[in-house]
Amino acid sequence: MPYVNIKITREGATSEQKAALIKGVTDLLVTVLDKNPATTFVVIDEVAFEDWGVGGLPVEEYRKHLKAKS
Repeated sequence: MPYVNIKITREGATSEQKAALIKGVTDLLVTVLDKNPATTFVVIDEVAFEDWGVGGLPVEEYRKHLKAKS
């Protein structure tokens, strides 16, 4: 009974995009590990920018830093 937790930043992922993630992950577990899709759970958590950090910075600052480097 697989449980997959996907965390994404809150940037307006649509219901259709989330459904595609759920289907894609479920299909992958069926194909690779022969798991039963009826007992495969996928949860998507959306995280606010201020609650997500990369490279020691909040994600928004990190992205600005990357953009300034290019």
